[in-house]
Amino acid sequence: MTTLATGPHTLTRDALAVLQPGFDGTTAPDWVRRRLGEGLVSVALFGRNVVTEEQVTALTAALRAERDDLLVAIDEESGDVTRLDVRTGSSFPGNHALGAVDDPGLTRAVSRELGRRLAACGVNFDWAPSADVNANPDNPVIGVRSFGAAPDLVARHTAAWVEGLQSTGVAACTKHFPGHGDTNVDSHHAVPRIDVDADTLRERELPPFRAAIAAGTRAVMSAHILVPALDPDRPGTLSRRILTDLLRGELGYQGLIVTDGMEMRAIAGTYGLEHGVVLAIAAGADAICVGGGLSDEGTVLRLRDALVAAVRSGELPEERLRDAAARVRELGRWTAAARRGAAHAESAPEIGLVAARRAVTVTRSGTAAPVTGPVYVARFNPEPNIAVGDQTPWGVAEELQRLLPGSTSGSFTGAGAGTAALAAAHGRRIVAVVRDEHRHPWMRTAVDTLLAARPDTVVVEMGLPQSPPRGALHIATYGAARVCGVAAAEAVATG
Repeated sequence: MTTLATGPHTLTRDALAVLQPGFDGTTAPDWVRRRLGEGLVSVALFGRNVVTEEQVTALTAALRAERDDLLVAIDEESGDVTRLDVRTGSSFPGNHALGAVDDPGLTRAVSRELGRRLAACGVNFDWAPSADVNANPDNPVIGVRSFGAAPDLVARHTAAWVEGLQSTGVAACTKHFPGHGDTNVDSHHAVPRIDVDADTLRERELPPFRAAIAAGTRAVMSAHILVPALDPDRPGTLSRRILTDLLRGELGYQGLIVTDGMEMRAIAGTYGLEHGVVLAIAAGADAICVGGGLSDEGTVLRLRDALVAAVRSGELPEERLRDAAARVRELGRWTAAARRGAAHAESAPEIGLVAARRAVTVTRSGTAAPVTGPVYVARFNPEPNIAVGDQTPWGVAEELQRLLPGSTSGSFTGAGAGTAALAAAHGRRIVAVVRDEHRHPWMRTAVDTLLAARPDTVVVEMGLPQSPPRGALHIATYGAARVCGVAAAEAVATG
């Protein structure tokens, strides 16, 4: 039996302090209010908690009435991964579009406006930006969430994003350490593995995190990935070698370390949720992200009790839990002070569309006539990325219906999608909208079918533009945010 230096009440408060749970509903649940009084410091908002910005503002105000230094976290990357605009599509392009423009000043301005909106809603902790170097174009989970494939480009934009966001008093959380870009498995489903040598990792994956640390990022999120060159036994989230020796020791990082979602199968399916949480804190994580899937009070109590039991049994050093809880509370104090002291940020609501327009790349081939009349928009839907979700609309149909009245649209997927789209077009000129065509053979076949029958087809790529440009007009947006769709539709109508 371990002799505790603190009483059971303090231990329980520390265990609650390291949790960042989600909840159901669009108002503050009674159980969350109670737990805030018992030591909970953080809550997390997901798409299910968001209806309007006014509603989110009321929700966060009700929660903050229980605790002034409350951390309200959200997974708002802008671009494809949006929670604030989950029902409409983001007002800001994502990282890949910003990387394509490669103007750090623009990136800083976009993240500043995003931070202003979050702060106005009472959200003060953003699980972003993604600092992953997209070294593997077939990566099923990162893709356009990355600024690009070059470490120096990703580094300078990661730093700019952190600086812009934190200038509004919203804490940035740079992710997914030590780098999720060279994986071919989504850690929502299983444990990805990166088999490269340590020198490659340090030269390719770490520069963006070094840049984020230099820029003052208040938090870093761990990745559920196995990197044998760093630790052959444990994935990053559970690895002392990666979180404590590398991130804290070698990189000198002193801020908060947050885990990626612990319900993801890479952790919960391999180690079990409760045991995984204990291992993560023991390895050096300070805060536990949970609630994307499990959003009930029972989960919070189970994890609280697992941490308390681990301290009492000696599995988890009491001082490690105490240190983790102290780091969470310190970030809460920073955000509270930053909220009171942040200079009023001038609103720049059009900056997202400005950035999206600058990112668009248009390639013309042949001598097809410009698009002047109604078109048929055929959107080819891949299986949704879990991080993105399936709630957020994407495409160009709505904007083209406004710009080219009489235009119609349809969605297609799988074998025979091209033939079905041709039939549905009824002879109209086609705008084919794809997302990561290079990763989906059926999608490539569909575009082949359209171009063989209608060489004047316009192709709009709203994912990673890896396939060679083709079509009478090829438009790459580097992401599927709402503003990217607007910019693409404008290019169609003026091209």
